[in-house]
Amino acid sequence: MPTLIVTTREGEERAVTGEAGLSVMEVIRDNGFDELLALCGGCCSCATCHVHVDPEFAAKLPPMSEDEDDLLDSASDRDATSRLSCQLQFTSALDGMRVRIAAED
Repeated sequence: MPTLIVTTREGEERAVTGEAGLSVMEVIRDNGFDELLALCGGCCSCATCHVHVDPEFAAKLPPMSEDEDDLLDSASDRDATSRLSCQLQFTSALDGMRVRIAAED
């Protein structure tokens, strides 16, 4: 299984494995990171699964949809590496990807 490296809001870094085909949000949630709320359950209707993706992996990600972009506009911690983790399918091509859970709004 591919590995995802997650940094919490407090700066703790943890490598976790996830099943390819799940969303990055599901991998984070299933590995016990409670600070990633994901209130809408992955429906792209909130921004509570906001993460910052390591720029090294940005080119490997699908383009951002207009809905995702609009939701991220409401996030106070948005930057050039911001993505909604529910919109990122976790695949073997993303093995070793680093994400940082965004600050809570």
